[in-house]
Amino acid sequence: MFEFTWPWLFLLAPLPWLLRLVLPVADSGEAALKVGFLNELEGLAGRRARANLPAWRQQAPFALLWLLLLCASARPEWVGEPLPLPASGRDLLVAVDVSGSMDYADMRWEDQEVSRLTLVKHLLGDFIEDRQGDRVGLILFGSQAYLQAPLTFDRKTVRTWLDEALIGIAGKNTAIGDAIGLAVKRLRQRPADSRVLVLVTDGANTGGEIEPMTAARLAAEEGVKIYPIGIGADPQQSGVIGLFGLNPGLDLDEPTLRAIADLTGGEYFRARDSEELQTIDASLDRLEPVAQQPTLARPAQALYPWPLSAALLLSLLLVLRELWPQLQQQLRGLLPRIWRRQP
Repeated sequence: MFEFTWPWLFLLAPLPWLLRLVLPVADSGEAALKVGFLNELEGLAGRRARANLPAWRQQAPFALLWLLLLCASARPEWVGEPLPLPASGRDLLVAVDVSGSMDYADMRWEDQEVSRLTLVKHLLGDFIEDRQGDRVGLILFGSQAYLQAPLTFDRKTVRTWLDEALIGIAGKNTAIGDAIGLAVKRLRQRPADSRVLVLVTDGANTGGEIEPMTAARLAAEEGVKIYPIGIGADPQQSGVIGLFGLNPGLDLDEPTLRAIADLTGGEYFRARDSEELQTIDASLDRLEPVAQQPTLARPAQALYPWPLSAALLLSLLLVLRELWPQLQQQLRGLLPRIWRRQP
């Protein structure tokens, strides 16, 4: 079916004529003179005088150009038949810690030392794209929690937002409770047995307004299962780093994360390397998909390039019509000189 996305733009159709009525008539400043020997003047000038066309014939090309531009602006589309989207699956929110400690490079990826956030991007990015039939969303949290991507079937876009996450974008502290609270707020309208939150952090709760256990009790009441992932290498007991207290692995509050998982019916994961982080994929696959309200989508093909291309072609023809007498006169003077130069 053919339709316009913004048909109200056609209300602007009479705008040029209204402006012509309101604005003063443009004066070119050239004097006009009627003569009875037009043919002689045309012979001296080497060009023919333009005949006075009726007003409607002069305005018709510009009216057509204006209508073509309006058609393109109204965004014409060819809308196809409704296609069903997956009607079963989970509603999965991924909350990722982007505080300052996530920049600590104690993880390995393909035999290279990488930061914790870099490893999360690699592994959770693939995990998100593999969620066939699931709605996936993304929360970034530091001192505060922000919804970066709402629940959607467009998993590639969610992964793009995860790949573009920066350290410290939400603050330097860690607000675990606020991240859980925001996830519960977004999931409470979804089917009760499909609400899942994957919480990735490397520290303890050091910011925000809600205590993690308070938020976890609220999540349990709303049927949200939380799967916390404590990321980071084991604390170093010796060496220069441990001697001076520069040991981010000690900041991880594993007892609280385990308590959150137990309270909500989820499972706690300790990710010391890439292999342990990958185990969450198999665990979530064991969850049974939940029947949900069928969702229909109608594919739409944009057709605005056609009227826009026609408007561009018509504009070029109008410009060429104005310049053609001058080009023709220049060609008449140029061709004889080229002919005389030939041997």
